Amino acid sequence: MEIVATEKQPTLIELEQKMLKLDQADCPVIHRFGPGVYIREVKIPAGALAIGHYQKCPHMNIFLQGRLTIVNNDGTISELVAPMIFSAEPGRKCGYVHEDVVWLNIYPTDETDVEKLEATYLDKSPSWQQANDLRENEAVKRIKDVDDYRKLLSEVGFTEEDVRGQAENEEDQIPIPLGSYKFAVSKSLIEGNGIFATAEIGPGEVIGPARIGGKRTPIGRYTNHSISPNAKMVDYKGDIYLVATEKINGCKGGFMGQEITTNYRENLKLIGVKKCLE
Repeated sequence: MEIVATEKQPTLIELEQKMLKLDQADCPVIHRFGPGVYIREVKIPAGALAIGHYQKCPHMNIFLQGRLTIVNNDGTISELVAPMIFSAEPGRKCGYVHEDVVWLNIYPTDETDVEKLEATYLDKSPSWQQANDLRENEAVKRIKDVDDYRKLLSEVGFTEEDVRGQAENEEDQIPIPLGSYKFAVSKSLIEGNGIFATAEIGPGEVIGPARIGGKRTPIGRYTNHSISPNAKMVDYKGDIYLVATEKINGCKGGFMGQEITTNYRENLKLIGVKKCLE
């Protein structure tokens, strides 16, 4: 079947602009890293109309679960029924989900930084970026968290310059180990970059390692302070892991979920920095 454009039929860009104004469906993303491979797993619920970001490169796809109808780049319509494995050319996909979908994009790479991976493989439209910026601008600023962070620095006798210098010191940093994760680094309203949930994380769930063998992972570097945190650092056999203390919401549509935060006072006690804290 072929679509014939008429004045009443919106373009993909126009459709995206209209959809971005609506409530977004839960679309959890899990990032899986193996030797020489990155697998981006996306789950989309039945009843959703989905528009993907523009894929810059040819890549392998595993359609693991579900059924959907998609509009191809040439205007034709196809019904996809899992399971399927196929290679896809650069472009965008738009489709209606009939049955819950699990879709895997496969990329050959040793990179584990999700922000860099998205910049390499995905092109996010101006409409999406504008909507994302608007969400950030309209969000309630985390003034209490920032004020409490500065109060904490005063308590322990550190300056913001001291902390920033340590945070940017690459000598004690390592990439996230290979595995599967429900977080990504993104711009924070608290300070610089932060750690954000990309899929729902339950209370008590291990989010990932923050410090291994004395070296900080991206979790150890970018997790921000909050006066009302939703996670905590836990020592396990000398290494430190980030663990959720409550339910943390993941991606909706293509937007990041909640920022994952800890209370730095507890973190400092954990690593033995107790000056003025007791």
